[in-house]
Amino acid sequence: MSSEVKIREAITEDAAGLKNCMASAYSTYQERMGGKRLPPMDVDYLSEIQNYPTWVVESKGVILGGLIMVFEEGEASIANIAVDPKSQGKGIGSSLMRFAESKAREKSFRELHLATHVLLNENISLYQHLGWKVSDRNETKVFMKKAI
Repeated sequence: MSSEVKIREAITEDAAGLKNCMASAYSTYQERMGGKRLPPMDVDYLSEIQNYPTWVVESKGVILGGLIMVFEEGEASIANIAVDPKSQGKGIGSSLMRFAESKAREKSFRELHLATHVLLNENISLYQHLGWKVSDRNETKVFMKKAI
């Protein structure tokens, strides 16, 4: 990630940019999903920013990626993480994953969880490359965890 790209806490004014970023990231999978929209494409990101720990990756005022986490019931989870397709392949996703791990560690968690769609093979492969293990799966989701 270049020095002009930074991760920062999201503010309410980021909601529209975060929604656009997430919609772009998830729309690349729509054809694979039979035209179906993935849930993150229709989330109220203003509400997410107001209610959950949320960060954006920004460069020159443009949101390139986002991270939403949940810390509850004794578990730390990545609720949503994505990078705009035009910015993928530059280390932003890996940086966001490391950032999520650091935030969970700051709160004394020893494990981090996430779920992804079973058809998002490249995401599953990336997460496994980053040390994540499959902990469970069902018809639509692969559940993963990582010791941190």
